[in-house]
Amino acid sequence: MLHLVLFQPQIAPNTGNVGRLCALTRSRLHLIHPLGFEITDKNLKRAGMDYWKSLDVHEHTDWAAFRASPHRPKRLWLFTTKTRQAFWDVRYADDDGLVFGNEGSGAPAWLHEEVGETQRVTIPQANAELRSLNLSTAAGIACYEALRQLR
Repeated sequence: MLHLVLFQPQIAPNTGNVGRLCALTRSRLHLIHPLGFEITDKNLKRAGMDYWKSLDVHEHTDWAAFRASPHRPKRLWLFTTKTRQAFWDVRYADDDGLVFGNEGSGAPAWLHEEVGETQRVTIPQANAELRSLNLSTAAGIACYEALRQLR
């Protein structure tokens, strides 16, 4: 099983789309609070549609609660623009967690430090002048590369 970890997501439709991805791939979704919306938000339900009821989702009050959870992944990969290691150049394993920062500011510096340089990966971009991919797009790319390797 893969784990997709959203650190303090801010946009409900992105989270709904990642939830739908998790339901379809039988991946576990972890939501690290605070969230920028309520789970009952109509936009989240619309993006997740009827997939939300099939989702293995775990909400955590903060990063410390996530790290203490018995349902946490064994190993973490932080997806960030602040590294050169491409996401397709690492080997994923069963029970890995793919961590994504929020839409506004990404992952904080302390989270980069905690995860460590060797566990930080990026989705290469042809145009370095642009900021980054949409959260749900990045999660989809990452999830399917990890699943490709695990098949």
